[in-house]
Amino acid sequence: MTQEFWDHKYETLPLREMKDLQSKRLKKLIKYVYTTNKYYHKKLTDVNITPDSIKIANDIEKLPFLTKQDLRAYYPFGLLCTPLDDIVEVHASSGTTGKPVVGPYTKNDIELWSEMMARSLFANGVRKKDILQNAYGYGLFTGAHGFEKGAQKIGAMVITIGAGNTERQIDIMRDFGSTVVACTPSYCLHIAEVAKQKGLIPAKDFKLRLGVFGAESWSEEIRRTIEKRWDIVAHEHYGLTELIGPGVVSECEYKKLHINADHFYPEVIDPSTGESLESGQEGELVFTTLTKEAFPAIRFRTKDLASITEDMCECGRTLPIQSRIKGRSDDMMKIKGVIVFPSQIEAALMQVAGVSDNYQIVKTKHGDIYSLSVEVEPLEERHKEGHLDDFEKKAENEIYRILNLHIPVHAIPPRTIPRSTGKAKRVVERK
Repeated sequence: MTQEFWDHKYETLPLREMKDLQSKRLKKLIKYVYTTNKYYHKKLTDVNITPDSIKIANDIEKLPFLTKQDLRAYYPFGLLCTPLDDIVEVHASSGTTGKPVVGPYTKNDIELWSEMMARSLFANGVRKKDILQNAYGYGLFTGAHGFEKGAQKIGAMVITIGAGNTERQIDIMRDFGSTVVACTPSYCLHIAEVAKQKGLIPAKDFKLRLGVFGAESWSEEIRRTIEKRWDIVAHEHYGLTELIGPGVVSECEYKKLHINADHFYPEVIDPSTGESLESGQEGELVFTTLTKEAFPAIRFRTKDLASITEDMCECGRTLPIQSRIKGRSDDMMKIKGVIVFPSQIEAALMQVAGVSDNYQIVKTKHGDIYSLSVEVEPLEERHKEGHLDDFEKKAENEIYRILNLHIPVHAIPPRTIPRSTGKAKRVVERK
């Protein structure tokens, strides 16, 4: 089988040549930020780093980390390395836990972003003949814009519908013959839910063949549910506003997550000590943008937990392979001495017959101690059958099988949990 690549040279670059390229770009980057930004200059000189300190890519371990707190301290344009007049586009995070993180772009940065997204979507299987329904929310959020830029660079038609108005999404999807949907995985499931309520069969009454999803964590079980419900192939994308948006990591046809390492240098560190970990070890992802102009991020701590290997992929790409995100270090919960991630509970719930895709993990604080419970909607057919205590017991047993921890499960009526057109709120805290 002849493999197809958007950029054959860099997607199949031998490992040694990739390391050489990364070293060259890292040296150039450090000299660039050292001479153009006073905050980066001070950050580096405080640890006795000059551009001459960087000889090879592994020297990156000498550099200080960049955190979200740093970015908020330099809000909005403190880390800008170009004149403000060179900025042609600005994006930002939601800022729900403080000041938003600002992502400024030069014209060259926009071209880089478009190229990375085209490479990523092409690896998913998106082609010029496709019609991509872009159901990410437009605005300061990077998601919708990144998918639009990449699909248009490939030459695909983009329906810029944005998030929300789900019944209209369904009408447009059918009338326009959309073949690819881009949105959060939870919203894709909600579209299917509403389509079914309208008397439609998602797997038969639409022309979708691909789903390209990101912006929230989702399990393999949810992937299989989406694929079965829509009869499509579902691919994952990973990126952050702090780096460029989507376009940092995405899947090939074998569903391996490839890092665009010619532009984003990846590391995995021990989140508690900051020490670098070996290939295949699980820890916190750290990324450095090697080629961005406006705002280069150097050793940005993502708080996302995963592992990285440099194995050759069946698809022919030599780009490093990242595992799926296990969770965020700040999403990790310790209950009765057991480390719990929301993704583990989701994986358990999806094994229960009659369970829907809609659930919430409820954290309740008693003094200084947290307890967990789960509220989950059975499918309407299962809810009508009754005997929900059996349903709850099966769900509790599945969670215990994975976590060796007893967590109460409460079945609640269908359509009780609020639906989101963006990121689903899976964990809620109650007093």
